[in-house]
Amino acid sequence: MKCPACFNELCQMTVGQLTVDVCRGGCGGIWFDAFELPRVDEPQESAGEWLLNIELDPSLQINYTRKRSCPKCADIKLKRHYFSAKRRVEVDLCPGCGGYWLDAGELERIRDEMGDTARQKEVQAVNQTRVSASVLRYIYQMKAAARDASA
Repeated sequence: MKCPACFNELCQMTVGQLTVDVCRGGCGGIWFDAFELPRVDEPQESAGEWLLNIELDPSLQINYTRKRSCPKCADIKLKRHYFSAKRRVEVDLCPGCGGYWLDAGELERIRDEMGDTARQKEVQAVNQTRVSASVLRYIYQMKAAARDASA
């Protein structure tokens, strides 16, 4: 398969039970077949660590505005869209096969965003627990005061 960004030949890289196509020595991009990206998009997924530092050619100039062709589907152009509702990372998606093309650095940004989201959910859960504890404390104090008043 050819790299959709710099046209180098993609090579397969296996990390854990996942095999992806990478542009090693070229632009450093990664091709994920449908349903593969969610297996490495969160910081706790160790397989993704191996994909963060793909060897690339720093002198290579990439035109990020050019329409890219899917490396798997003949005559289908990749569509740019945001990876999540937070709209921080824009990736290329094939409308035909559902594969994703990530330019160098995009996987790391996605993993950072997913980590931020997980931390925010954790903080919200703690805050909800705190509210619940303070409400319970208030109710206990009110019952105790009512009990003392009736005694």
